[in-house]
Amino acid sequence: MFKIEIKKKLSGGKLNKSKKKKDNLEVVKKYKLSDIENELKRESYKSKYFKVLQSTIYVLIIIAAMAALIATLIMPVIEISGDSMKPILNEGEIVVTIKNKNLHTGDIVAFYQGNKILVKRVIAGAGSFVNIDNEGNVFVNGKELEEEYVKNKNLGEGDIKYPYQVPDGEWFFLSDDRNNLNDSRNSLIGSVKNDNIIGKVIFRVWPLNKFKIF
Repeated sequence: MFKIEIKKKLSGGKLNKSKKKKDNLEVVKKYKLSDIENELKRESYKSKYFKVLQSTIYVLIIIAAMAALIATLIMPVIEISGDSMKPILNEGEIVVTIKNKNLHTGDIVAFYQGNKILVKRVIAGAGSFVNIDNEGNVFVNGKELEEEYVKNKNLGEGDIKYPYQVPDGEWFFLSDDRNNLNDSRNSLIGSVKNDNIIGKVIFRVWPLNKFKIF
């Protein structure tokens, strides 16, 4: 009798172990399947994320390249140096110009002078006669200019002879601050050739609180 009971217990124990093992396998299978599905989802998300990130980077690179191209070839950005264009432009301010050789009297223009960039006011174009009297009044082809932007008219001790005729393909520029002779009144600068023109100033972008369209 005793031996029979032991066998029954052993038999029951084996059945219990087998069932537990089977149950454990089912749990493991379910767990692994769920884990694989989650991992696939994560990998799919990562793949999509990196594709979007890559596309975004490419777009930003293209935009930056286009902006640099535009800034160099079409709309150069220039920082004002010096105070010769006071009060309308001051040192450290940043302006945007546009490539334009069709200039008019009164336009503010940036141009190359040696290895420097100067910003001045257009007074006259090729063929025009420029004259400045002792009070600093400016005449172009015998007609006095109305220069409301000039706060201190001054002939200045320039070394050119008046009336001065602007050569072909060149422009005559003056500083708004007429005490500053770093302009066409000085033969070291003189009239400026078309090839040296960078562009016409169209607006000031810095500082932000002084944004202005010219």
